[in-house]
Amino acid sequence: MSKITIIGSGNIGLSLAKGLVKSGQYAAADIMLTRRNLSSLQLEAELGFQVSDNNPQAVLASDIVVLAILPQQLRRVLDDIKASLNTRQVIVSVVSGVTCEDIRAAIGEDKNVVRAMPNTAIAIGQSMTCIASDTASDDFVSQVEKLFESVGSVVTIQEDLMTSATALCACGIAFFLRAIRAASQGGVEIGFHAHDALKMAVQTAKGAADLLLQTSNHPESEIDKVTSPKGCTIAGLNEMEHNGFSSAFIKGIKLSAKKAGGLYNE
Repeated sequence: MSKITIIGSGNIGLSLAKGLVKSGQYAAADIMLTRRNLSSLQLEAELGFQVSDNNPQAVLASDIVVLAILPQQLRRVLDDIKASLNTRQVIVSVVSGVTCEDIRAAIGEDKNVVRAMPNTAIAIGQSMTCIASDTASDDFVSQVEKLFESVGSVVTIQEDLMTSATALCACGIAFFLRAIRAASQGGVEIGFHAHDALKMAVQTAKGAADLLLQTSNHPESEIDKVTSPKGCTIAGLNEMEHNGFSSAFIKGIKLSAKKAGGLYNE
């Protein structure tokens, strides 16, 4: 079984670690979590994960090194670990807006770097993860595909689309969560208790997503099935569109993509 080190055990790092164990394909003892403040990883240590505040030492025996840190922290971390890395490892970066070439420039051109962009649903095995590389071999890319397939769905894309993937999938989960929250607030306004409205909104959203996943139908074809002439559904949809629903969603995704592309240089 592969030994994995996750550098930067914040939301995504911890979600990945817990999702990998929950999948049953990885053991907590085979996953090393690093963080500057070890007291923040006390619960994870009790769950059987290895923990460390020493990044160079933590990566030495790893087959897979995951960089799950902020773009602004990357240069310091790479300088810290580069002497401990070797060419048998695959370096997986989930850092927004940073290319494989950027990382190799810091740790050596002979290193194997693959980018991945999951989202926080990785903790429950439901992530949509996009991966890409420029020079890593198919074997190393396959290792990363297998890693993330254990915690959701994977699509391999061209690297120049990774910033867009950040906006649509990683930022996107927050957009859909906000839409669900808005639906539940609407439910309260029309008479439901808050906990009932939220449960109804969540299940309705899940049903809509599963409907598309299982039928492969286009969203509009499913919308047509519930919109009748002079009906209440089309009235509600049109009111949302008059107020810029689709336009606002699209603009938000575009702005997030623009922002994600510049994080490394801020």
